[in-house]
Amino acid sequence: MFSRISTVVFYALFVFAILAAATPGGKPTTTTPPITTTVTVTAPATTTTVTASQCTTGDLQCCDSTTTAGSAAGAALLGLLGVVVQDVDVLLGLTCSPITVIGVGSSSCSSNVVCCEDNSWGSLISIGCVPVIL
Repeated sequence: MFSRISTVVFYALFVFAILAAATPGGKPTTTTPPITTTVTVTAPATTTTVTASQCTTGDLQCCDSTTTAGSAAGAALLGLLGVVVQDVDVLLGLTCSPITVIGVGSSSCSSNVVCCEDNSWGSLISIGCVPVIL
């Protein structure tokens, strides 16, 4: 009886050893490359400002801050989103919300008012912005 149990245990250990040797370990051999999006935006001169009526590329945006695509903050944010812009001088609006109604005699934005070409990244970032004078 004892010989049968030891034989079963031996075969079970043998099978487990073969399964352990046949199981691949480590990193997988195939990986999926990250998805990037290329955005082509024409960078205006850095001193250009427009009035609200001259904003023809998109909606007016109220952004907490603005920076260029070549800055450390701009490059990091674009890199995290997988966005590649063609020009490092493109102005970015960060944490933006659309301005739908402009109050009479005062602006409805206490931060940076900009007109941007690409507002498709939610409220996180707007690409290709131009400062606006209300």
